[in-house]
Amino acid sequence: MTTTEPAAPEPAATETSDTASSRLERPETEWQRVSPTYIPVDMIGTLVFGAIATAVAFVPFWLGWAEGWMLGAAMGALFVVVLALTPRRVRAIGYLLRDDDLLFRRGIMFQRFVAVPYGRMQLVDISRGPIARAFGLAELKFVTAAASSGVLIPGLPLAEAERLRDHLVAVAETRRAGL
Repeated sequence: MTTTEPAAPEPAATETSDTASSRLERPETEWQRVSPTYIPVDMIGTLVFGAIATAVAFVPFWLGWAEGWMLGAAMGALFVVVLALTPRRVRAIGYLLRDDDLLFRRGIMFQRFVAVPYGRMQLVDISRGPIARAFGLAELKFVTAAASSGVLIPGLPLAEAERLRDHLVAVAETRRAGL
């Protein structure tokens, strides 16, 4: 197969022809993924929430509405689908440490990419729930001045979360953007 050099596009056409995904997906970059151990943690959380939501959806049936069982059955089926998609959804979570910022991504159908500049980080926090703690995992949260740019990276092994927190705090101190 031969490749030909494409004609040089106009500068304006180059920016509009690239999609956001192709600009972020570069062969030389290595996305860091969350631990595969996070899959059962997320599944347990979804299962608990799904069981409670399904039980609540059956309340109209228990109160005498004969067709109310369909609402509960639909809710249960929805959570079975969510459970089936959980491993793929967890594998889609990743982060990338770049020169000036941390890039975070998540999502399968509705993808979210967030770039958090190191100099804008105000707080880097580690939290651990009881299920994640039992699996040796933690989640790392970055807070910036803009409320919409907060990022939460779940499913990191505790040692990696602590290492990443220390690295980000050190880099953020050197690049503080006069707030």
